[in-house]
Amino acid sequence: MPGGRPLWQVAGKRDPEQEREAQEWIEAVLGERFPPGYSFDDVLRDGIILCRLMNKLSPGIIPKINYSGGDYKFMDNINMFQKACTQYGVPDVDLFQSVDLWDKKNIASVTMTIFALGRTAYKHPEWRGPFLGPRPSEENRRDFSEQQLRASEGIIGLQAGTNKGANQSGQSFGATRKILLGK
Repeated sequence: MPGGRPLWQVAGKRDPEQEREAQEWIEAVLGERFPPGYSFDDVLRDGIILCRLMNKLSPGIIPKINYSGGDYKFMDNINMFQKACTQYGVPDVDLFQSVDLWDKKNIASVTMTIFALGRTAYKHPEWRGPFLGPRPSEENRRDFSEQQLRASEGIIGLQAGTNKGANQSGQSFGATRKILLGK
């Protein structure tokens, strides 16, 4: 279990619990429920909900959302959402590829992007709404003087051991070999 998570989650498989958490967060931010009878990925597929989510987190970050117009317009929604995520502060490595959602190739990656967006919201003091996932750690920078940095140079750490009086006395590896003569 890498990182304490079952292998099926790490390998890009969908996690219904995480999808439920992400959906509940989106619903709380938007103040409305997902349409009943539709799956998580079907509701997100046209990008409308994602664009509206971004505009709630950062008003006006997506100037025009396409509510109709076919596949190209909906793909444009997904691309605008990804661009807005980057502007909002979500790292590029946390963004899903458009085809992950549009072709439903990797919905787990879409869920991870939503979690990354929820974590990034912590960094925006103007956002007073709900958050998703744990608060990201903050830098705890410390400045040491040159004298403090040099103080450790003369110390040999116990983990490194010592070479004073080093020899091989007392060492034995494996069993000794018995040589029988006269047989």
